Amino acid sequence: MNQKTMLTSAQWFLRLTLAAGFLSAVADRFGLWGPPGASNVAWGDWQSFVEYVAILNWFAPEPVIPALAWAATLAELLVALGLLIGWQLRWVALAGGLLLLSFAVTMTMALGIKAPLDFSVFGVAAGAFLLAVINGGSERTSGLEKTQV
Repeated sequence: MNQKTMLTSAQWFLRLTLAAGFLSAVADRFGLWGPPGASNVAWGDWQSFVEYVAILNWFAPEPVIPALAWAATLAELLVALGLLIGWQLRWVALAGGLLLLSFAVTMTMALGIKAPLDFSVFGVAAGAFLLAVINGGSERTSGLEKTQV
């Protein structure tokens, strides 16, 4: 397998797994993975998710929390769809990275550094940023071929 094929395969894998992660989180908050308290279910319903958003955004006024929950949900859906169809991939991946980084920062502030590290939120954000960089050039190259190891 040559480097171009490997890079293309890795990009597809990253796009699909990032999108799946966003869509899985959205599905969870609408109970599609099971009810609250079920095994491997983070929220299980919308209210539990809104309560989690309130914990992470302790600094935000209470009336704003539902809007933040909807904004995060809409952003995750749009990023996932953009990653799947490949529309404006550089910008969609950058938006996904910024969204994930904002989650990691609020998780750190509210819950401590262990929470975002345990869920690999920083690592996933880095993957989204890498996808944005790889898809940033007009010549559609990764830039890796110019790097001296």
